Amino acid sequence: MAQARIGVTGLAVMGRNLARNLARHGHPVAVHNRTTARTRALVEEFGHEGAFVPAETPEEFVASLERPRRLVIMVKAGAPTDAVIDGFAPLLEPGDMIVDGGNAHFADTRRRERALREIGLHFVGAGISGGEEGALNGPSIMPGGSVESYEALGPLLEDIAATVDGTPCCTHVGPDGAGHFVKMVHNGIEYADMQLIGEAYDLLRNASGLAPAEIAEVFRTWNGGRLESYLIEITAEVLAHTDAATGRPFVDVVLDRAEQKGTGRWTVQTALDLGVPVGGIAEAVFARSVSGHADLRAASRDLPGPVPSRLEDAAAFADDVEKALYASKIVAYAQGFHQIQAGSAEYGWDIDPGAMATIWRGGCIIRARFLDRIRAAYDADPGTPTLLTDAHFAEALGDAQDAWRKVVATSARLGVPAPGFSTALAYYDSLRAERLPAALTQAQRDFFGAHTYRRVDRDGSFHTLWGDDRTEVTA
Repeated sequence: MAQARIGVTGLAVMGRNLARNLARHGHPVAVHNRTTARTRALVEEFGHEGAFVPAETPEEFVASLERPRRLVIMVKAGAPTDAVIDGFAPLLEPGDMIVDGGNAHFADTRRRERALREIGLHFVGAGISGGEEGALNGPSIMPGGSVESYEALGPLLEDIAATVDGTPCCTHVGPDGAGHFVKMVHNGIEYADMQLIGEAYDLLRNASGLAPAEIAEVFRTWNGGRLESYLIEITAEVLAHTDAATGRPFVDVVLDRAEQKGTGRWTVQTALDLGVPVGGIAEAVFARSVSGHADLRAASRDLPGPVPSRLEDAAAFADDVEKALYASKIVAYAQGFHQIQAGSAEYGWDIDPGAMATIWRGGCIIRARFLDRIRAAYDADPGTPTLLTDAHFAEALGDAQDAWRKVVATSARLGVPAPGFSTALAYYDSLRAERLPAALTQAQRDFFGAHTYRRVDRDGSFHTLWGDDRTEVTA
């Protein structure tokens, strides 16, 4: 007999915490795992939190779900997800749904949604952000799929999502792979945000000579202003922490190799396919890649550089870095939202960018006060081509630009790498420029490959006979 409103299969940390979240909110939840010991452990340890319906077999699991069945799979992306879908789909009936809450590539989600739709099943690719704490206490949830599936699933997801100002951090993103696409870009923005914060720390330490504990106080101050965010908050906590074993700043005993699971890389690869410039996200991905090439770094350590020196006015420089960080953050988010708009247009998803800013205000890793301003920008002009031209952000960028340029120049002069700050400023200046050297690039392409060019003074495509008399012909 059906006893559960929703089921979760895959009870590693994220799946377990999501099931507990559902149970805590009064939703009877079926739980299943390939190894039954994990299922039993969940019920034994957390059974007091709500109504869990344990199942040892896929058949028991499906039978315990009320119609339409809502089956959430929380397993590794790729082949494991396909295997779970292939195992459960034959047990379901038309109108039932499978929800993938993992970090799947949106193209896989589109493929799976199409295949399951053909046999009458709904497939929902739901991006879930907030890590294990968010899964338990309220994540930001980005579900795609059909409108019909959201009508049956949405109320449950909105109930367990984080809330800000009474608004759930969950909304229907769009058809098929839209939810996982937005989650992918969210993670790409997260990469950029973390890289910029890392560069701010590095500059304050190596240009100003501040100790990690002193920089922690700077970040705490920033968290009381326009940079208020989860990432700034935890940065202060990490920098203030002392390693118990050595007595050294914790940040100094962590190996400086940042790992990645692939979503940032997917964001950049997809942006290339869409022709969208996301240099801030790309630099963050490449910075992690550089950090992991230990042999390359070791071989290059004796390359010449500037003589180490320290700035005299640390407080003034910290103010400049705050402005550079805020300006670069605006650019990174503008690039991410541009990619969301481009993906929405390419795949016919009709994604509301303002709604994405709204559901990112709580639960997720990039939650920040700043997102209220982004939502306001899209409320004022839903079709804005870039957040940089919004009146509020344009004013902030104008106010920051002198300090921003000073910080980038200082990083170059002192040899402190700041690729995120630098590429953000270059993007800003590229958009501002009346003319770009792309004119020369296109002329070169015509010279060596007869790729043609367009003129500023008349319509049409043209080619210059470079190897002949250099006359111009219509292409």
